[in-house]
Amino acid sequence: MFSKILIANRGEIAVRIIKTARRMGIRTVVVHSDADAGSMAVEMADEAIHIGPSPAAESYLVQDKIVEAVRRSGAEAVHPGFGFLSENPVFARRLEAEGIAFIGPNPHAIEAMGDKITSKKFAAQAGVSTVPGYMGLIESDDHALQIANEIGYPVMIKASAGGGGKGIRVAHSDADMAEGFSAVKAEALTAFGDDRVFLEKFIIDPRHIEIQVLGDKHGNIVSLFDRECSIQRRNQKVIEEAPSPLLDDATRKAMSEQAVALARAVNYDSAGTVEFVAGQDRSFFFLEMNTRLQVEHPVTELITGVDLVEQMIRSAAGERMAFGQDDLKIDGWAIESRIYAEDPYRGFLPSIGRLVRYDQPEEGEQDGYTVRNDSGVREGDEISMFYDPMIAKLNTWAPTRIAAIEGMKRALEDTHLQGVGHNVPFLAAVMDQERFRSGALSTSYIKDAFPDGFKGAAPDRRRTDILIATAAAMNEILTEQSGDPSDRTDWIVLIDRDAHGVSLGYDDEEALTLDLAGEDRALQLSDIDWRPGLAQFRGVLDHEPFTAEVARIADGFTIRTGATTARVRVLTPRMAELFARLPEKQAADTSKLIQSPMPGLVVSIAVEVGQEVKAGETVAVIEAMKMQNILKADRDGVVKAVGAKAGDPVAADDVLVEFA
Repeated sequence: MFSKILIANRGEIAVRIIKTARRMGIRTVVVHSDADAGSMAVEMADEAIHIGPSPAAESYLVQDKIVEAVRRSGAEAVHPGFGFLSENPVFARRLEAEGIAFIGPNPHAIEAMGDKITSKKFAAQAGVSTVPGYMGLIESDDHALQIANEIGYPVMIKASAGGGGKGIRVAHSDADMAEGFSAVKAEALTAFGDDRVFLEKFIIDPRHIEIQVLGDKHGNIVSLFDRECSIQRRNQKVIEEAPSPLLDDATRKAMSEQAVALARAVNYDSAGTVEFVAGQDRSFFFLEMNTRLQVEHPVTELITGVDLVEQMIRSAAGERMAFGQDDLKIDGWAIESRIYAEDPYRGFLPSIGRLVRYDQPEEGEQDGYTVRNDSGVREGDEISMFYDPMIAKLNTWAPTRIAAIEGMKRALEDTHLQGVGHNVPFLAAVMDQERFRSGALSTSYIKDAFPDGFKGAAPDRRRTDILIATAAAMNEILTEQSGDPSDRTDWIVLIDRDAHGVSLGYDDEEALTLDLAGEDRALQLSDIDWRPGLAQFRGVLDHEPFTAEVARIADGFTIRTGATTARVRVLTPRMAELFARLPEKQAADTSKLIQSPMPGLVVSIAVEVGQEVKAGETVAVIEAMKMQNILKADRDGVVKAVGAKAGDPVAADDVLVEFA
């Protein structure tokens, strides 16, 4: 077994690898860029080596710097994590030539399966069911259009060297293909240094299901069963679970057997994932094989009890797998929610900045569920524009799927972030949706469930009760602390502008009771955990625990419970009467402005002052988090002013173009 390994990665996966290595008694070395000099991974590792500037192309992707760091540290092996050099066969071969162990599959397997074009040809030859498509070299835009028409729309355009949801577009017409083909090539070159793309038929209403495989260097290969990753945004997985609610035992067995057969054909000897696109009828087709550890590996670990990072290390050290297929079984259900620094209210655009507050749910066994939170950042850390905006992977396990979902709802409630936009309210909304809870998933789920984008959720009765109880209790606490002698018990709680009459009292158990005027019912609020200054209010409402995110504002509170955020005021009846007469504030008119939707870099401005622009025409391209975002005019107009040029850094809401 190795005594020291180097982790050629950053963020939460570097932290994840350190935790397993530490448990195994292995010392760790992490490499880091300028941006990551004060990171959590650097703090946790036994050694840290600086390898260059913040852009990945000048640090984490530079093989010479990684190899030099290995030599300097005396590490015997390299774990590449995911992304960066994890699926680079040239890097794996170079380490092999240097006498350094690569904690991943052999270079032949990476080469055969890591390239999406080659892997599809290989899978077809091995008898694995594959999606119709064109895997050869596409010579030009016209050639791409010709192929797309032969396959038949819709067609998916994918970067051959892609991964992580980058370099993927779906074309529904020749116009989409003409624009998307060039965009994918540009993204692929920027993100992966390889602009080759391929085309394949896009399966309508598909599901994304993958099989985790694991092999050693002695020919042993097993399946660790399936994961469902259908809830995606821009082809980026957002919520994953294991096992899949679609599969029956026969389909699960068939998919596992195909995945193992494919892995066996390339002598696969590490952790890897065979991805399938599945129809709602449980038909399935090979999509690709990821020859690395997957982001969503925790859900598999939770249902099997197998530490995949440990098994990768043991395989790389030449150890024989200590278990066989018959020793593995599915135990319970696990859900993973990816918490991203992005603004779901603004089309999920990336958000960068400092994590001013980061309260995490308690890990371990809770009341009927288990929580695991894989995070690579701490309160006070910076979410950088140079890397993926993931903050954490929040996982829950329970004996049943519904129990795991309920556990996730509570874990999301116990997660509090400030300083950057984040998608926790959106994740909470999905957990509440009946369609998700029923297991009726597809890769178009987000588009179907939120056709107009995410606007938050109107409070149902339970959420309304939480808003009323939380605001009334906080007002009571503040009133007591201020020494208010009035002892008022009758209040009007305004949720935005909806009024709820409340009478407060205390029962024999010293719990706060709230009689709701006109509703002939009362709420009981006990175990209150809040004091002025705390950002989370905890309590038990009618015997059910909850956590709400709270902030004081000038005339009340802002409260978030699940996907519902509301401005809540606690007023005397007379003040509520006067407040009802105030006019609502009108939003500023921005209809003539094209604003940057996120912080980023201007790639191009396609218009100039005086130019006539038609609705739908491209106005500007902004790059952020390694993704290009095309901004289009939503109406006809004449350009009055241009506020930026190619190469300019811009902040969210900066005006790029103004129309007359």
